[in-house]
Amino acid sequence: MSFEIQELPDVIRVIVLLNLSKGTPIKKSRLKRRIDKVCVGHACVEMADLEKTLQEMISEGLIMQQDDTVQLTKQGVKLSKEWESLLLKKEPILEVVAGLVDGSITGIVVIVSAFIAALTVKAAIFAAFLTLSAVAITNFSSFLLGGITEDLADILTLQNLMSYSLSDIPDKKERDKSLMLVNKLFTLLDKEIHRSNLYAAIICGTTTFLAGSIPIVTYILLEPPLNFILSLTIVAIIIGVFLVRYRSKKTRVNWKITFYETIAIVIIATVASVVIGGIA
Repeated sequence: MSFEIQELPDVIRVIVLLNLSKGTPIKKSRLKRRIDKVCVGHACVEMADLEKTLQEMISEGLIMQQDDTVQLTKQGVKLSKEWESLLLKKEPILEVVAGLVDGSITGIVVIVSAFIAALTVKAAIFAAFLTLSAVAITNFSSFLLGGITEDLADILTLQNLMSYSLSDIPDKKERDKSLMLVNKLFTLLDKEIHRSNLYAAIICGTTTFLAGSIPIVTYILLEPPLNFILSLTIVAIIIGVFLVRYRSKKTRVNWKITFYETIAIVIIATVASVVIGGIA
């Protein structure tokens, strides 16, 4: 079996693995129709190409065939799960870690903030900054823990796929040497992942605190109604210029699409927070 995607059979193999990932048997004709859907109705894959790929997968121990029906073997199911993990991102690793960390720490800080805010009016300002600091810290910790966890899971998937590919080497000595080299490579990558995620977490926490504290400080220092107008203007600049520009650049999507999408998300989140806060 091979991890490289160099020829048409390699592409068909991946599509077959993804379509048969549940391990249930399927007729070849139905499998062919599913592959045609990838081509948006065009017959980009001939039945002969599919048959050739299936025979290769049978010889590799990935598929078993009975009459006109094919089904993944245990090894095929295992390999298909690796491709699903790599391509479909089905496991919400970062989301789960971020949610658990953010929720736990923010919950504690909100309780402390509410207690402090009940003591004096001036302390309410301190409580607001305490809450903002909590969000920044939880973003730091959740992205650090979640990012490392997700990246290591992805890197393990790649390692498994490369190991599958290297298992095709006929010479045992060369195969063992290659597998050992891959293991050493991913040991080094593991260290780099921890370092890069630490930098990312620091950037996330710092950005969160600055984006929240600048308009809050502006609102506190100035007199109304100038404080309200100027603080909202700063928020608009942060969202409309920095956030939209950054997202548009990274996703390579037209800035107008990114702008409307970002504004919609911010408005929904803000209204939901105000409504929930009012109910509470």
